[in-house]
Amino acid sequence: MNEVFIPITFFICTFAMIFGIRYFNNKEKMAMIERGIDPGVRKSTPQPFLSLKFGLLLVGLGVGLLVALFTVRGVFGGDMTNGENGQAVAIYFGCLGIFGGFGLITSYIIEKNWLDKHS
Repeated sequence: MNEVFIPITFFICTFAMIFGIRYFNNKEKMAMIERGIDPGVRKSTPQPFLSLKFGLLLVGLGVGLLVALFTVRGVFGGDMTNGENGQAVAIYFGCLGIFGGFGLITSYIIEKNWLDKHS
């Protein structure tokens, strides 16, 4: 009997969440109109280094995967037990985090140097 209530509750809560988001979004826009503010599309600031940031992040993740692959093959060889598989997964995630972080740090340094030079 409980199996029936889970999908029903899920759909009711999903509908309530979407309705609430739309309701409060509409109230916010009406309040902006009352104050004389244009509720149109918010003007975002240009982000000239966004593609650099994502590019360096993806390069860092790729290098991290390669380093993790060579590390796992060098440490564990060809045949791995279940415990060694878990350790290999930890090496992969660790290298992804480390090298992805290096990519973001590199992007920050490049952006900071460019802004210091052109400001």
